[in-house]
Amino acid sequence: MSDTQQRDTKARRPAVDGWFTAADGTTRLLGTRCASCGTPYFPRNELACRNPGCAGPKDGSELAPYAFSSRGRVWSYTDARYQPPPPYVAADPFRPFTIVAVELEAERVVVLGQAVPDVTVDDLSVGMEVELTEGVLFEDDEAVHTVWMWRPLP
Repeated sequence: MSDTQQRDTKARRPAVDGWFTAADGTTRLLGTRCASCGTPYFPRNELACRNPGCAGPKDGSELAPYAFSSRGRVWSYTDARYQPPPPYVAADPFRPFTIVAVELEAERVVVLGQAVPDVTVDDLSVGMEVELTEGVLFEDDEAVHTVWMWRPLP
């Protein structure tokens, strides 16, 4: 059985539960949003709205689940040429990867993530439109562990 066939038979699991979903073919970051003032939070915030101008209750009851935009624009980018320390799980042998800071216009937040494996810093520019997709972070004997990644749009 080839490596691809073995990967296809393994369960796919998010590397961090509850931070994103790849349901129905669309990858979305999952967070919360204050129902009183509209402030979004990623990762999710369940304590209380931290917006000092929010007039809502401060007991967390105003925070509701929220799926973030799946497209944004490159705000900044760099490459990771060293293996991050644990708890990050890297492929063996380690391969450098590209990190992208993406501004989600609708939410007015910047979210970091890896670029898809075939994208390098030479392929990116500030302001370029990208979309969220699911990618493989690592795999072990039981599962393929996935994360969100950014993919440039044509």
